[in-house]
Amino acid sequence: MGIFDKLKKSKKQLEITGMDVIDKSDWLKVFSSCLGKMMAIQNHAGKCIVKGQTWNVDFTTGTIAFGEDRFPIQLIGTESNTSHTWMWGWNNVNHLPEDLIALPKEMLNKGEEWNLDPLRLSKFELNDIFNGHNMSVAACGLSDRNYFYYRAPHKDGAIFLAVGNAPEEVFAPVDMDEFINLTVECAQQFLPLHHKIFVESFLKWNQVDFDFEKDRIIAHFQQDLHIIFEQSSGEYRIDSLSVV
Repeated sequence: MGIFDKLKKSKKQLEITGMDVIDKSDWLKVFSSCLGKMMAIQNHAGKCIVKGQTWNVDFTTGTIAFGEDRFPIQLIGTESNTSHTWMWGWNNVNHLPEDLIALPKEMLNKGEEWNLDPLRLSKFELNDIFNGHNMSVAACGLSDRNYFYYRAPHKDGAIFLAVGNAPEEVFAPVDMDEFINLTVECAQQFLPLHHKIFVESFLKWNQVDFDFEKDRIIAHFQQDLHIIFEQSSGEYRIDSLSVV
């Protein structure tokens, strides 16, 4: 049995969505609450900053450059192709300055407080749920500061960096069409996923008012977006989206 096969429960809870109170010790719920906003931020960063440009990381200055533009970084963690493992940056085997691992240390503290193993275990095997992208979604999504993340590959794996000081447009809300596209993409790509937590959290971050009626969320964009759910094994899953 894997180290995360049993999701531990605690009385500590986290109000992320504004409607549901989320169990902090449930990884999939915490991850689901971060995914929408980070997908939007990642898309914006790709268009506004990364843009397929050459990148260069300088740990001496604690920065990454995309073309001529340079930004401060945090080392979230690393993936190894050799051992097929993830290791959090707070393990700091490379003896980086403390100011470059403040974000992963923040995640370690949350993991200890919330009894959440994926944040507090320094190293574990990679799979579809526990990997560098998903750890970075959680780390940047849970932080009070604005970050996007970047995967910097090398011959033995990849390093995952939180990138700061990005322009405000990277963190701007999305319009209804982009919200729909990202919601459909996430629902199809990320399995398993708590769909209702994902939708509510995404709408809250996007500053869109919404109501929940029976089996649907009604999101009040310039037009109302109806997100209809079906229940399966006690969980809400997105069934359809329609504009009214």
